[in-house]
Amino acid sequence: MSTSDAGVDLEEKFFHDADEAKIQALKQKLEDEKASEAADERKALHHLHCGKCGTKMDTQIFKGIEIEVCPSCGAVLLDPGELQELVGEDESGVVKTISEFFSFSRKG
Repeated sequence: MSTSDAGVDLEEKFFHDADEAKIQALKQKLEDEKASEAADERKALHHLHCGKCGTKMDTQIFKGIEIEVCPSCGAVLLDPGELQELVGEDESGVVKTISEFFSFSRKG
């Protein structure tokens, strides 16, 4: 194999590797877009629907907080932080204790 043949092989490998990287990046972008579309579809189907019976939830004000209540079965949906706003922080440490228990279980 001559020196010029080796140079051509290296050049072909370089462009092949560059093309492969571009293809992988495009595949990842397509997968990300599909995942985002699927999440949007799920949200459109289930957003503000009861997790127990599927009925559309009603928004009500309770102690100054907007909560969602199912008119069919009475289930309540709280957004992140709303429980703490309604009842205060967990001073008993129950949540912390449970969290520590499960983190200990994973180590063992």
